[in-house]
Formats: sequence, structure tokens, C-alpha cells
Amino acid sequence: MARIYVEATIRASLDEVWAATQDHQRHARWDARFGRIDPVPGTAPAAFTYATAVLPGVEIAGYGVHSGERRSGGGATSALRFGSADPRSPIRDGSGYWRYVPVPGGVRFLTGYAYRTRWGSAGRLIDLIFGPVFGWATAWSFDRLRLWLEHGVTPERARRHAVAELLLRTALVTAAVTLDGRPLVVLAALGVALGVPPHRHTPAARRCRRHPRDDRPARNGRTPDDLGVSASSGR
Repeated sequence: MARIYVEATIRASLDEVWAATQDHQRHARWDARFGRIDPVPGTAPAAFTYATAVLPGVEIAGYGVHSGERRSGGGATSALRFGSADPRSPIRDGSGYWRYVPVPGGVRFLTGYAYRTRWGSAGRLIDLIFGPVFGWATAWSFDRLRLWLEHGVTPERARRHAVAELLLRTALVTAAVTLDGRPLVVLAALGVALGVPPHRHTPAARRCRRHPRDDRPARNGRTPDDLGVSASSGR
């Protein structure tokens, strides 16, 4: 099973972080992994469907089930199962959790999840590329959430910042290639484009932690599996 871990420290109250992540409309605004999230009325445990645009006009649909939540010691944990019946989706099913840990001045918001791929050996090979991209998208989204709650930079504005910076960096390298062409100049332009840190109001995956700390949930009493999370469970 592929596993991903991301955490970000957000200077906001636990209630603010909880509201921005548990409300399906607000969640879909900052999380680049989802185009839309729709609750399924009358379901217990609470279920939802989601769709993600992978190409213009092409969406991959999936489902999720909130399998439990727990508040203790001033923090909280929310667990879920997810999956997709769409044969175009590289993810077959998985499980994960969000954890909210109060720290001085804010909340340490973290996620850990694991998933199984489809398409057999080909799927596992594709996941060598898809997995890191999926992890990057998770971290980038967490930083976009942080900018929203800390600085009031809306997810839509943060996306525009990211696109503008990408275009500027691309234009720099393109200009070096087309206007000069000397290898050293091109390499210098490439170094600047890749090395200059993003603006403080532009989301950046590099600002998030990508590996668990020693005090990760599995070492703090019950793990998310105790809330009923199982990657082998269906919808």
C-alpha cells in the first residue's frame, strides 16, 4: 500500500481549522485533490462523493465515508475511508485520518493516509510518479489552507499567485534559451527559477513536513484504526 504523510502548523484556533476542513464546501476550495465534494443525505456514518478534474472536461469520481471522530486532550482526530469505482482512477481504495494538535499559538494539522492502486503491476509502476505528485498536492493544499486562515489569502487568490509565479519562472528560462542560449546562462536561469523561494502568499509544498514525528498518532494512545478505519473496507 502507498502511504502519504503531511503536516502543517497553522496559526489559528482549533475551531477555525476544524470548520475549514470539515465543511465540504470550504474543504473543496483549498484542497487541490478535489474539484467538488457532495455529502450524501441521510447516511450514517456520513458519506460523500467527490469529483476531480484531471483534464479539461474529464472528471474522475469517487466516494468517502467518515468512519469516526474523537476529541481528547484539547485536540481532535477525524478518520475516513475512500475509494473510486471509476476504472480510470489509479486509486482503488484507501483510508486515512486528519489530526488536530493544539500547539502554542496555533494548531498542528496533519494527515496520514494509505491507498491501494488498481491495474496490477502497471498501477504500482504508475504510482512511482502518481504517489509523489499526490503527496505534493496534499502538502501544497495544506499550505494554501494555512495562508487562508493565517493571512486571509483566499484559496482562489492563492491559486492565481501560484499560476503567476509559475509563468514568471517559465518565462525566465524561456528567455534565457531563446535570447541567449549559452549553457551557463540557461543553467543560471534554471537555478534561479527553481531555487528562489515562493512569495510568502504563494502556496508551497516545501513549507510542510512530509515525514511523521516521533509523537505521531500511533504513539499517542489509539491509532486511527481504532476509529474504524480499514483500507480493505468497501463503501
